[in-house]
Amino acid sequence: MDCGKSRRWLSLIVLAGLTFVATSPMLVAQEVQGDLSKRVKTRVQPTYPELARRMAVKGTVKLMVTVGANGRVKSTKVVGGHPVLVGASEDAIRRWKFDPAADETTGIVEFTFQSDN
Repeated sequence: MDCGKSRRWLSLIVLAGLTFVATSPMLVAQEVQGDLSKRVKTRVQPTYPELARRMAVKGTVKLMVTVGANGRVKSTKVVGGHPVLVGASEDAIRRWKFDPAADETTGIVEFTFQSDN
């Protein structure tokens, strides 16, 4: 089976009590902690890096995310995770959109990757 072309539905669990479904065979879970979970409008799934797929790298990337009052990601800081997976996670989170708020908000977002290899 070609892992790059296979698709399956995965149920994802979010710590804030939200549940949603994604079609990525490599992204197993996505967790948003704190006030950020209430503000998410648009989520972009990270692309599983080709190098990570070839190396069968799996694991969780934790990002500290600061969202500006305008709802756009202002900054990210890596809290933990495999370096091969970090770039894809940061690229995805920068494209997330949040509801505007009075102040900026900070929280943790986790992306868990699992290889089909």
